[in-house]
Amino acid sequence: MPEPQKRRFLLIHGVFIAAFAAAMLFASIKYAPLITRLVSHQEKFKEFMDSYGSLSAVVYILLQAAQIVVAVIPGEVVQIAGGYAFGTFLGTLYSVLGAILGTLIVFYATRLLGYSIVRRFVSAEKLAKFDFLINNPKSEIILLLLFMIPGIPKDTLTYIAGLTPVKPLRFLLISMLGRFPGLWGSAYIGANLQEKDYLPVWILSGVSVVLFVAGLLLKNKIIGKMNRLRHRGPLPPP
Repeated sequence: MPEPQKRRFLLIHGVFIAAFAAAMLFASIKYAPLITRLVSHQEKFKEFMDSYGSLSAVVYILLQAAQIVVAVIPGEVVQIAGGYAFGTFLGTLYSVLGAILGTLIVFYATRLLGYSIVRRFVSAEKLAKFDFLINNPKSEIILLLLFMIPGIPKDTLTYIAGLTPVKPLRFLLISMLGRFPGLWGSAYIGANLQEKDYLPVWILSGVSVVLFVAGLLLKNKIIGKMNRLRHRGPLPPP
């Protein structure tokens, strides 16, 4: 590439990175706290959704997409609120559609803007932990396994996945397979809260907590084993 074209490309690339980062920062500061407070009060959230009438589903889908793009918004709370407002089936469906939209936005933003945008939204510690995925020919199977483990930060994986060789549609399928049990479970909990049927809520919440804690306790060991899929012999000491 001639030097003038290279400089022009780098300039445009830098402008897009700055614009995307500024938009996410603005959303995180201005809207994330409001959304978090809203979804934390299910009845108020249901009233908020009902106020949009026939557009309520579209509003919720965009909200769920925003939760993935702006990772500081707590996903489980948004999805429970969706189940409370729409029931198990529709809450799950709308959460899946929102997750698809958010995943595509993040994946293609990373694929287009590269490492520079990832390091603005993923901590250096998490990048170091998952850097074995980048340029790894086994990234598809590893991503699928990671997405199935409770306690693994799936929004972080979505940003990092854009740096891997995995194809967009395959990653979308992988991420949806990994996210679906959590999306359904959260919607089911929300729907039962709305019906004031608390026994299923206690049971599923208890199971979720146990799985989440197990995932947290075992995730470093699991990630280490997956890291070895790329290496021969033991990993070098940290």
